[in-house]
Amino acid sequence: MIELAKTMPGYLGIESVRDSAGVGITVSYWKTEEDIRNWKQNAEHLRAQETGKTSWYSEYALRIAKVERAYGK
Repeated sequence: MIELAKTMPGYLGIESVRDSAGVGITVSYWKTEEDIRNWKQNAEHLRAQETGKTSWYSEYALRIAKVERAYGK
């Protein structure tokens, strides 16, 4: 999905981390909310979401948030 996301308009990047039990978080960054909606409606992404819901995850949460500022060293 990452390679597909990279081809989508507005894609800015992704960060993902998992612990030893497999619990994790993935954050994808997009330029606009419209870009997020377009990604959510992508046919291949929709198929992957369904597979995830039925085969991989017993639960999940989706959050859409705006990053106002980011710092790092």
